[in-house]
Amino acid sequence: MSLKCGIVGLPNVGKSTLFNCLSNAKAQSANFPFCTIEPNVGVITVPDERLNRLAEICHPERGVIPTTVEIVDIAGLVKGASKGEGLGNKFLANIRETDAILHVLRCFDDDNVVHVDGSVDPVRDKEIIDAELQLKDLETIDSRIQKVQKQATTGGDKQAKAVLEVLLKYKAALDQGKSARTVELQNKDEEAIAKELFLLTAKPVLYVCNVDEASAATGNKYVEQVREAVKDENAEVLVLAAKIESEIAELDTYDERQMFLEEIGLEESGVNRLIKAAYALLRLKTFLTAGSDEVRAWTFREGMKAPQCAGVIHTDFERGFIRAEVIKYEDFIALGGESQCRAAGKLGVEGKDYLVQDGDIMHFLFNV
Repeated sequence: MSLKCGIVGLPNVGKSTLFNCLSNAKAQSANFPFCTIEPNVGVITVPDERLNRLAEICHPERGVIPTTVEIVDIAGLVKGASKGEGLGNKFLANIRETDAILHVLRCFDDDNVVHVDGSVDPVRDKEIIDAELQLKDLETIDSRIQKVQKQATTGGDKQAKAVLEVLLKYKAALDQGKSARTVELQNKDEEAIAKELFLLTAKPVLYVCNVDEASAATGNKYVEQVREAVKDENAEVLVLAAKIESEIAELDTYDERQMFLEEIGLEESGVNRLIKAAYALLRLKTFLTAGSDEVRAWTFREGMKAPQCAGVIHTDFERGFIRAEVIKYEDFIALGGESQCRAAGKLGVEGKDYLVQDGDIMHFLFNV
């Protein structure tokens, strides 16, 4: 399951520094606008402590294979991007291809780092990008309304009428300066229509408040301003210090990194929290496979049933699905392995209607 998150923000807010922490790919990080001209892409692993515990029991020959998320560092945006200003058209095209947005906001004071608008104001910065994306979405909506309005009002086309109703909901929100993600859809039919529109502001967003070292554990006044500004939005807020994260990433051992984190009052690195938050933002879960060959994490969307999850491994598994054998992670760890779970009656046999849960250890039986 290919998943892509785009890092966006105004120039010089810490996007490329953050990307460098997330990925082994090194984006140029410089103190001037548009240092990232082409989108930098990195594939990062999703931290999951459960894999190591399973490996301690299974001793897999091929080791541990975590699940991944693709991160794209997109060039900084400026006012007028929706009309092609700066790198606007390239920015908008790149963001359209992502599944979710990681919106980096500068929440630190530093006279040595130039701000494109001359002062630190994360809420203003957020609104600049929101406005540009909303304007582009409004263009999309107005264009679609022109195409379906006649069919919906005079042609008696029920589908066109349903599409028009969704379009008008979005137009009303966008005209008020609200993002498409704030619109509440009534049913799956409306959700299907909305999905076909590919609206930029409908994408789930995580606001990443880039703070100074002193604010890494507690946040600061800028973070509180952001929280207040997005409280009515369907969005999440995460606080991290990108500069500190880059220093943590350079430490050689896990123990060194943990010691560093403890010194600044954190239990877990901001990068790990960010990856997990992005994963949750997309309503993603993980099921596991564990044996003597490998221990592996597999990504699935919340609400998927056993055959669909089998298809994540291979399409033949879904096509020829018979049943799934399921062990809960907690039972596997507590009892010490699959054979012990079988003996204790902790292995469940599930059919096509089973809703897979996060952390389920799965074995699929199929026939094609």
